[in-house]
Amino acid sequence: MEKEEILERVVDILSDSFELDRSAVVPTAHLFEDLDLDSIDAIDLVVGLQEDTGLKLTEDELRSIRIVQDVVDLLHRRLGAA
Repeated sequence: MEKEEILERVVDILSDSFELDRSAVVPTAHLFEDLDLDSIDAIDLVVGLQEDTGLKLTEDELRSIRIVQDVVDLLHRRLGAA
């Protein structure tokens, strides 16, 4: 899966799950500061990503996520290794 496809899926999940404007979900958007997600939202995001990809993300991987691009890069790396 290419990064553009992964970004599109992440945008879909974020905009659908959290009723965000799709135009706000850009690669440089900070999940907490810009998109106003909280810790419960972050858990919901992870569950959605795991359901969508079938990947089990580690706690260390989750701690490294700050912006939308971090999510895309993590998924791209993990999907490429799978």
